[in-house]
Amino acid sequence: MHIYEPKEFEIPELPGISSESVKQHIGLYEGYVKNFNALSKLIAELATSDWEKNELAIAELTRRRSFEFDGMRLHEYYFAQFEGGSTALTTNGSLAKIFEKEYGRGGGFETVMKKIGSIRGPGWAILYFDPQSKELLTSFVGEQHQGHFATLPIILALDVWEHAFILDYGALGKGKYIDAFFKNLNWNVIEKRFALLQ
Repeated sequence: MHIYEPKEFEIPELPGISSESVKQHIGLYEGYVKNFNALSKLIAELATSDWEKNELAIAELTRRRSFEFDGMRLHEYYFAQFEGGSTALTTNGSLAKIFEKEYGRGGGFETVMKKIGSIRGPGWAILYFDPQSKELLTSFVGEQHQGHFATLPIILALDVWEHAFILDYGALGKGKYIDAFFKNLNWNVIEKRFALLQ
């Protein structure tokens, strides 16, 4: 069984997102890693001891394990987007061109993502790319496991659980946090994700 280790992220000061918020958020991410490992171990132990006796427990733990894994992996996408500091989207790059084609000029993509991120409830606003249709798809993923486009690679992940913004902006500050998120993005990281799929 593979044991996952929390990744370390080199995140600079983020205007609008406090260092304490980042610190606590990373602690939550590390909890997902720890919980995934613990659940994997427990499921293996229960399955090898007496499957029939432990079947209901295994089923519930298995459902929970995917929740922990998605929390781990989505946060890895999320934090990596801040490493190296804020950079602008390359104006004539391939990602900017597909944004213009699919969302129009003048920040149409960002507007769409902000609207998706503002949907009520805990979750993620995610940008995917479908290599088959060669188009971008956006989704609100409830919590972190409901609403994914199965198999599609993630280009950008925006965490909109309250833990991402409540320390800095309070329970009603999601919109201000989303604005800060976009101001702090390292678009080079996101463009590299997209380039690998071309």
